[in-house]
Amino acid sequence: MTNKKYEPLLQPFTFSNGIKLDNRVVLAPMTNFSSNEDGTVSNAEVDYYVRRSKGVSMVITACTYGTPNGKGFHGEFAADSDEMIPSLSRLATAIKDQGAKAVLQIFHGGRMCPPELVPNGDIVSASAVAAEQEGAPVPRELTNEEIEGIIHDFGEMTRRAIEAGFDGVEIHGANNYLIQQFFSPHSNRREDKWGGSVEKRLTFPLAIVDEVKQAVSKHAKEPFLVGYRFSPEEPETPGITMADTLKLVDALAEKDLDYLHVSLMEFWSKPRRGVEDTRSRIEIIQERVGSRVPVMGVGSIHTADEAAAALETGIPLLAIGRELIMDPDWVQKVKEGRENEIVTTLSKKDQEKLVIPDPLWQAVINTPGWFPVED
Repeated sequence: MTNKKYEPLLQPFTFSNGIKLDNRVVLAPMTNFSSNEDGTVSNAEVDYYVRRSKGVSMVITACTYGTPNGKGFHGEFAADSDEMIPSLSRLATAIKDQGAKAVLQIFHGGRMCPPELVPNGDIVSASAVAAEQEGAPVPRELTNEEIEGIIHDFGEMTRRAIEAGFDGVEIHGANNYLIQQFFSPHSNRREDKWGGSVEKRLTFPLAIVDEVKQAVSKHAKEPFLVGYRFSPEEPETPGITMADTLKLVDALAEKDLDYLHVSLMEFWSKPRRGVEDTRSRIEIIQERVGSRVPVMGVGSIHTADEAAAALETGIPLLAIGRELIMDPDWVQKVKEGRENEIVTTLSKKDQEKLVIPDPLWQAVINTPGWFPVED
């Protein structure tokens, strides 16, 4: 029997386009470093997703790239040509066969791409400004023609997602990657139509939304989700502030998107600057958005109590990431009143039981502070 306290987590949800979710819990998009050398989805990766697609209502995949100079991670699967559609289809089918909706996260890494992963090591961004981290390369500023080409590639990734059988795409406008780089006054110092004022820095993100929506209206025969993920603030000066983000949110709310996904390491984190408000970022954003578009939150949610408290902010959807790596049966346990059995630490003996591909496992156990790991 489900504990009454957690029933809101298990309520169904219907998007404005009619797509229905069985509950409010979504697998957050997380890189797993585990695809094949040729950019196809690996067997280990499929098994990992199958293990985590039972119980949650929707799975947002790790990011995929659609432009050769957009590959941001070793072991990242590709969506840059039609040859990748069978690989993408295999992943979509594996997720959907477990009863979850499958959403493909589409992205370009921009100046965050490792030089060895892109042709000729030619790292690109909105402007020739390096990221504020040791040894970060100075990217080349994209030309107008290249920018238009990348926008087109987001439309093509969307078409491939539709043809592969996904239920939607999530535009990755968060975590310092290219779309955020165009919105950020740190990485975008341009003085043309792509940069300058906040409104001009919004040009590229909004053009991608328009291109993706156009691809959906042209190619999708049935309802297809389009979400947008963003990071509400940057630590750099100059950098994105909460005031900037509220302008982004207002602009996105006009675009008939299916959801907005607020990327946070800590769900309850508070603003650094840009607004005089003592509430959490997610509460400020939810209030600003109101009923215009559903908001999805995320960030270090582990227990059923934490998840229930998160939904009390008014957001309708909750993404859970690291916790579903540690306990893929999280939703089932909440459903069955076994929330006290939820596992919130990782044992070094459990790789096989948890079906975690080796590249991801090595990253998890060798990155201090990322996961609570026990011997």
